[in-house]
Amino acid sequence: MDWEEFARWGERAAQFGADYHEGLRDRPVRPDVAPGEAAALLADVPPEAGEAMEAIWADFLDIVPERLTHWQHPRFFAYFPANAAPVSMLAEMLVSVMAPQCMLWQTSPVATEMEGVMVDWLRQAVGLPEGWSGVIQDSASSATLSAVLTMRERACDWSGNREGLSAKGALRVYVSEQAHSSVDRACWVAGIGQDNLVKLPSVGAPTFGVNAVALRRAIAEDRAAGHVPAGIVAVTGGTGIGAWDDLAAVGAVAAEEGLYLHCDAAWAGSAMICPEIRDEMWRGIETCDSVVFNPHKWLGAQFDCSVQFLKDPQQQVDTLEIAPEYLKTSGAEVVNYSEWTIPLGRRFRALKLWFLLRYYGLEGLRARMRNHVAWAGKVCCALRDHGFEIVTEPILSLFTFRGPGDDAAQQRLVDAINADGRIYVTQGMHAGRRVVRFQVGQFDCTRDDVMMAVDVIAEISGRQ
Repeated sequence: MDWEEFARWGERAAQFGADYHEGLRDRPVRPDVAPGEAAALLADVPPEAGEAMEAIWADFLDIVPERLTHWQHPRFFAYFPANAAPVSMLAEMLVSVMAPQCMLWQTSPVATEMEGVMVDWLRQAVGLPEGWSGVIQDSASSATLSAVLTMRERACDWSGNREGLSAKGALRVYVSEQAHSSVDRACWVAGIGQDNLVKLPSVGAPTFGVNAVALRRAIAEDRAAGHVPAGIVAVTGGTGIGAWDDLAAVGAVAAEEGLYLHCDAAWAGSAMICPEIRDEMWRGIETCDSVVFNPHKWLGAQFDCSVQFLKDPQQQVDTLEIAPEYLKTSGAEVVNYSEWTIPLGRRFRALKLWFLLRYYGLEGLRARMRNHVAWAGKVCCALRDHGFEIVTEPILSLFTFRGPGDDAAQQRLVDAINADGRIYVTQGMHAGRRVVRFQVGQFDCTRDDVMMAVDVIAEISGRQ
């Protein structure tokens, strides 16, 4: 492909993008397809000879859009969003065109330096203290793994990477029962093990945060048993019901016990750009050693883009840095973010943040989030008026409910709603009961898109 042909197809791709998004409301959110249907449309063997772009493009249009779950659909109320503001898409297109590998300062100077500035812009935006820094990861799972590895190394006096863990005792990590499964996986990968991840009860409504008294007691019992407490993972905006820990109380325990404290705010962290939200949910955040949130969720940055803030980055560098001669930079003191993260290879993720924050400004992004929170509250009230049981009240823009019947009936309701195609929700479990989980957060949704969900849910529930 020469560059003239590239430009022609680039124009067609951009026009497809505009048409696709403008027509999303006319598509079902989730496709009506059977497992294996898409694979059956693809050739069994790779082509020996190249094919014309016209044929490739025609097959793309025929196979892909109709068999895709449309995460940018304005009536996507399942999971948390993976938003992609239009200006962020443009930035990603430019990154794809330039195709840099940003593992070191010398391999991409502007990418490295822009990353530092964008992390600091976001630090200011969410109200973290002066002096914190951080790094852009691919996902919150990677950031949490990095934090768990750091707490492990600190508890092992920085010898675990060198000596292994066999003589270190049972390293223990403490979390709320509302913590994300990525913490479990981090403990697997870090060699700590599932049995040493201590899941503690919550205090119940309205925050469903971890019980700090139970946390302190569990640590004391583990020390008495000869175990080695390593760290705590707090949660702000848990995936299930939006649970959030009292960070000041958890931070006090971490300080008293000398434990590393990481906060998983993957979803809710974006909302901390709103001062009235962080005044309540973010109180005590300065007691943490590490904090992660995903601009690719609620803030509007194209996936993938996860920011990990660090009070003292040297601890994570001491855990993850490995610098053979070919990765050293001669004659200059520079930051190489590959020493702060697990992958060596790194993408230019800062560019989409720069575009996004400049185009919308913090106030434009705050307005969207405030709308989403308000609209979710209205849906909750309307469903209550229709006779649905509200199981957990809205935390930001997330709540859970149940229709008539037992747990099996709730799953049938979710399946029927999603098969209908007008909206997309997902199921969850809370206090041993199956619930329907509803969250508002798609970047371009309107009040009408959100309120339409009430009519759809009531109509389909009435058919069950």
